[in-house]
Formats: sequence, structure tokens, C-alpha cells
Amino acid sequence: MTDISTAPPLVVGLGCQRGCPASTLRALLDQALQAHHIELRAIRALASIDLKRDEPGLLELAEQLALPLTFFSSTQLAAYEPRLSHRSEIAFERTGCYGVAESTALALAEQLTPNPAKLLITRQKYAQATLALASAP
Repeated sequence: MTDISTAPPLVVGLGCQRGCPASTLRALLDQALQAHHIELRAIRALASIDLKRDEPGLLELAEQLALPLTFFSSTQLAAYEPRLSHRSEIAFERTGCYGVAESTALALAEQLTPNPAKLLITRQKYAQATLALASAP
């Protein structure tokens, strides 16, 4: 078993529709972690786009999990576009970013460590939300 304290930080990027409840986000997170055999305690932080800074479901999830939630602008996320597994025109029309979950996960992982980040879980979609998990080993 990997020692959590020395393992590279695992971070979760989240995108969601307005009004998406924390319970939906938590169900998506639990499902993704279980499918990839990752323990919830290995997650160090959450990220999303700054347009969601006041999104109650995201804020509630971060509080429930006692994890920091970092927001990035579409300008900050543009650099990650070539590394996305999926590009959504709808997401771009609404946010100026082709993939909120993957971009924010990569951006936060690289903010926490000096190494290039990689996606460990590519975009997962569930109901009103998307999730991706990244690390910078």
C-alpha cells in the first residue's frame, strides 16, 4: 500500500450544471474512485472553473470532505486543451473551456507539484456532472 503522505497528490476536477446537488457530485466521486480502486483519503483537493465559485453543490461537497476547493479561469485552463481526452463544444460555449473536469484537475495537480500532471481518470459523466482525477508524479 502506498504511503499517502509521500504519494503524489491526487486531485479531482469537477464540472457541473447549475443547481447540481452535492449528493450527485459525491455519487460520481464515489463511483469513479471505487471503479479505479482509489481510496477517498488519497484525494488532496478539488478543483473547478471560477464560474462555479458560488455553486452550492461544489461548496457543500468540499465542506463534507474537508478538502480545499480551488477555482481556475478559462484563460488559465486554455493551456490544457491539447491534453484533454474529450473536447466539448457545449462546455466551450458555456465556459470558454473545452473540458472543465480534466482541465481543472491537471491545473491543480501542476499547481501543487512542480511536475507535469497526468490524468489518472479521464472525464467521467454522471447526471449533471463531470469528474476527472489527475496527479503530478
